[in-house]
Amino acid sequence: MAPDNPPPPPPPPPSSIRQVTGWLTRHRAGLTADEEVQRKALLAHCHELDTAAGRVTSFAEMLTRLEGERLTDWITEAMTPGPPGISTLAAGLNSDYDAVHAALTTAWNSGPLEGTVNRTKMLKRQMSGRAGFALLPRRVLPA
Repeated sequence: MAPDNPPPPPPPPPSSIRQVTGWLTRHRAGLTADEEVQRKALLAHCHELDTAAGRVTSFAEMLTRLEGERLTDWITEAMTPGPPGISTLAAGLNSDYDAVHAALTTAWNSGPLEGTVNRTKMLKRQMSGRAGFALLPRRVLPA
């Protein structure tokens, strides 16, 4: 009689909440083989996390593909009882629905403007108390 192969040992528990959050929010192609095994084991043991992972993945796909037409369905699904963080996000998105829908359906991007504003604020903080207003335009405008 051949000895039965013992089952593989279970994966070690996650070392931190941050590690679990990374497994749930990163694209699955970016996970290592060990992380994928740990993620699957964790989701198999916790139904709420499995639900949250599905909703996070669905939302990420909607964001990256600019599929604003799916927003209403996603909000409705996310508002059903489940992980409280997801339903809170859905309520926030629903309260500003027009802006979120426009962001997911138009090709406009405010990134360059936000970068300029961020840079200007950084320069202002660096110069705080060191120079007068006359120097600010000289540092901001040439760039």
